[in-house]
Amino acid sequence: MKPALVQIQWPNGQNTFAAIGADWLRIAMEAGIVIPTGCLGGSCGACEIEVNGKIVRACIERVPSEKSGKLKVDFASDPFW
Repeated sequence: MKPALVQIQWPNGQNTFAAIGADWLRIAMEAGIVIPTGCLGGSCGACEIEVNGKIVRACIERVPSEKSGKLKVDFASDPFW
């Protein structure tokens, strides 16, 4: 069985699809989106993104399911601090 897909709208307006449970950093890279990283363990917060208004750490979180089938991603802060 194929994993369910969700549509992702990135900060640059680009839309892609990803499997629920996919790694945020990998799918961002595949979409050409740079999410800064630091510790890769969830403690530094460098990779924080906003997903449908909720702040998540992309290095440890996975793509969630969403009833609407759509997720809007924004940078939680300046991605190039």
